Amino acid sequence: MAVANQAPPVDAPPAGALTIAELLALHPYPEPWARERRVEHLWVFDLPVAPEALWPHLADTSRMNRALGLSEMQFEERDGQRWGSSTNGGVRHAWREVPWNWVANQWLTGLRIYERGFMRAMFAIQRLDRIATGTRLYLYFGAVPRGVLGALALRAGLPSMGRAYRRLLPQLAAQLDRPRPQILLAPPAAIEPAAAERLRRARAAMLTDGLPATCVDALVDWVRTGDELDLHRIQIRERARVWGLPERELLRVALHATRAGVLSLSWDTVCPHCRGVRDEHTALAEVAARSHCAACEVDFSTDTPESVEVTFRVHPSVRPIADQVYCSAEPAKKDHIRVQREVAGGAHERIAPRLAPGRYTVWRDHDGGWYLDVADGGPAQVRWAEHAAGTVIAAAPHAEIELVNDLPEPHTFTIEQARWSDHALRPGHLLAFQDFRDLFSEDYIGADVRLGVGEQTLLFTDVVGSTAFYATRGDPAAFVEIKRHFDEVFAIVGAHHGAVVKTIGDAVMAAFVTPLDAVRASRAIHDAFHPARADTPIRLRISLNTGPCIAVRLNANADFFGGTVNVAAKLQALAEGYQIAMAESTYQAAGVADYLAAQGAELEDLAYTSKALPEPVRVRRWSVYPAPAA
Repeated sequence: MAVANQAPPVDAPPAGALTIAELLALHPYPEPWARERRVEHLWVFDLPVAPEALWPHLADTSRMNRALGLSEMQFEERDGQRWGSSTNGGVRHAWREVPWNWVANQWLTGLRIYERGFMRAMFAIQRLDRIATGTRLYLYFGAVPRGVLGALALRAGLPSMGRAYRRLLPQLAAQLDRPRPQILLAPPAAIEPAAAERLRRARAAMLTDGLPATCVDALVDWVRTGDELDLHRIQIRERARVWGLPERELLRVALHATRAGVLSLSWDTVCPHCRGVRDEHTALAEVAARSHCAACEVDFSTDTPESVEVTFRVHPSVRPIADQVYCSAEPAKKDHIRVQREVAGGAHERIAPRLAPGRYTVWRDHDGGWYLDVADGGPAQVRWAEHAAGTVIAAAPHAEIELVNDLPEPHTFTIEQARWSDHALRPGHLLAFQDFRDLFSEDYIGADVRLGVGEQTLLFTDVVGSTAFYATRGDPAAFVEIKRHFDEVFAIVGAHHGAVVKTIGDAVMAAFVTPLDAVRASRAIHDAFHPARADTPIRLRISLNTGPCIAVRLNANADFFGGTVNVAAKLQALAEGYQIAMAESTYQAAGVADYLAAQGAELEDLAYTSKALPEPVRVRRWSVYPAPAA
């Protein structure tokens, strides 16, 4: 049995609070260290906030540790394991970071095995229990000292952490109505005069270019005064939501700021398992076809939509931003993982994670890929043992889940949100964004890369009667008309949040992230070349299709490829002048049917058939300007 060297508490714990022994019965000190003499402290705080509100900030232990005044840490991955180091009290500490265990909104535990420093091992517990007035928070630290001097240093140092928590936590609880509590932010660092002048000139240039002042000022001010932990990796979609600004407009500003040397683009490959950043590339051309995650011991390709994320960095000439880390902060960096729990060989663990409705993926280490569908009315008891990959099990949001490890070795179970974060800016967003194609036309995809860009809506235009048009006008005059029509179509595509991918003869291929934008653009194109227009003979037909695509390098440009693109082009055979032939996948997309009904569109139900397709493609044809009756 371990002999605990417990210092007397500075403050008496609240009535009914767990003791150290009771807490360790719920979260046992890991073997073989449980039988070693240790120095341990337990602090208990009652806070007037719900566990769900407190958890995201406590789980971000890197930011919390900085606010507590702890030393910065360095981490590296070696042989699939995470190693950390820091300097405390003038002594260098180095350790192996054992994967944490947690149930989101409830508790987390972390173990470090030290190679050098005051300790041989450190075990930490944070537990959030719901009480009538909010949350009862337990903070436990138990260290196995390295000799007598290590024990003395720990007894002297750990109480100061308690004082820091007593200072920090009430202020944190009072500021949880803010997107980022002020107590967790570092004071803004002063930037050099030359950098300030560069920011001033960039702001003036962007305003002169007609970019929205609210977006320009928000971004420039944040670059100047923002917290370095936030600025290290900027997610523009997340910033737009925090600031309440239009996402596309803020993205435009970020791209122009990149061209002005205020920001830089980063194309980050993301592991599909831990969802951590594995590689950071300054150019699209550097993204490889495959990547490797040492932590998960898996290889993965970049041909899935989630495998690459586009972020921004502050350009070092404006403000050097170091990658500061004060803790590994696993639960915060892996927010999609709602449960991570190691289960001993031949053992089982019961948890009640209170999962929000939705689909979750369950893994046992890297095996599994089982699904947990959480919905009201599901079973209140779930026993999770060996299942075939793809097995779907239902559960209620409040269900108790039993994790069964029927293997002799310990294994870690994870329950992860199947849905990826919608904060991420994916390559498909940029490649279907006209400002990116205009500002970064020199960016290209590697020759062997098939970059997943997710669902896109492809729009193809075609000039009706082009053969007779060229014959009657002659090539020089025809070219002038075609070029003028390109300019108008390009402008309409851009105004409807799409991007021109390429021209093919006198045809245009454009891409849209949102199908409704593509349908509206199609209507606007036909309106631009309406039947009564006399200054040009150009009349068009349009086809649309929605589905998954990949991006490839073609003639040094980023082009879209795949069955979705092929069908979109083939559907032109079903359209004539002033008509739009759209695949059923486009018609069924959010908002499209309502928009067409509001336009009074009368749709013809057709089908496109091909020997190359397993079944016909259902098509809705809209005659924007019906042909006059004979």
